[in-house]
Amino acid sequence: MGLLLRWLILTSGIIIASYLLEGIHVSGFVPAFFAAALLGILNALFRPVLILLTLPINILSLGLFTFIINALMLMMVSGVVSGFEVHGFWTAVFGSLIISIISWLLNSFISDRGRVERLDYIDLKKRGDRWE
Repeated sequence: MGLLLRWLILTSGIIIASYLLEGIHVSGFVPAFFAAALLGILNALFRPVLILLTLPINILSLGLFTFIINALMLMMVSGVVSGFEVHGFWTAVFGSLIISIISWLLNSFISDRGRVERLDYIDLKKRGDRWE
């Protein structure tokens, strides 16, 4: 259940990015769904290897080269999935940034068990007039 929910979140990120950027076109929900599946597979299998291979460049750029890797992944997906098109490198960079922000924001509400929950990171208690 959690995998399907995260898959739908990534799909919504792709659809929202296509609405916000002129260079990303999605012809419907199904191509966005398949693009999210392929993007998830690429991120799980190839992204760690690419980040490891480009570690010196990534360190020198203070992690900004990761955006280039994400953009290349998005362009690779657009080459494979029909109905999902990314026109231009900078559109892919901004699209991957939008998709990452939306996915991070929505996945922060998903627990480890795959349920939508309110996650409490800090448990504060009020003692007198101060918080501990």
